[in-house]
Amino acid sequence: MQDYNKLPDDQLVAAYAQGCNLAFDTLLRRHQTRVFSYIYSIVKNRDIADDLFQETFVKAITTIKQGRYAESGKFSAWISRIAHNLIIDYYRQEKSENVVSSDDEAVDVLNRKELADINIEDIMVSDQIHEDVRRIIDALPDNQREVLLMRYYRDMSFKEIAEATKVSINTALGRMRYAIINMRRIAEENNIVLTL
Repeated sequence: MQDYNKLPDDQLVAAYAQGCNLAFDTLLRRHQTRVFSYIYSIVKNRDIADDLFQETFVKAITTIKQGRYAESGKFSAWISRIAHNLIIDYYRQEKSENVVSSDDEAVDVLNRKELADINIEDIMVSDQIHEDVRRIIDALPDNQREVLLMRYYRDMSFKEIAEATKVSINTALGRMRYAIINMRRIAEENNIVLTL
């Protein structure tokens, strides 16, 4: 019988994808403490952390079983990304559930979460989105990244971009279009959510 504890994560994922449940059990044991600690450090509630922890590994199981696990990085980073996205989803859901109806006269309409000062969760989500966008932009081909940075960060017109890069306006527009398409693809492949 094979000793799964000695196998690296990528081989365990491959073994699990082939139907070996012991391989996933090993992955779970190997990463559960770190993933749970990460979730708990953010949500500060053991019950919520338990739920999000379970959702994280259920999503991992589903993704691997569907053959959608991309071996582009380490399993530990991938499972952390899933946990992170589920935490963001949890806070989004909490935010939407805190909206009140003005039909109830006893409710103070001005006492709404979206009118309050920004909280730490919003700051964390916003910082993570900016970091994710920077990483996605860095992954673009040079010519697409150049046009995107000129357009959105330097506020240049497509005519100015075309002149600066010595290409036609149509080429500059095409590069921008492909940059946006590639950003969406990269975000989707890596389960990155880019909205608050």
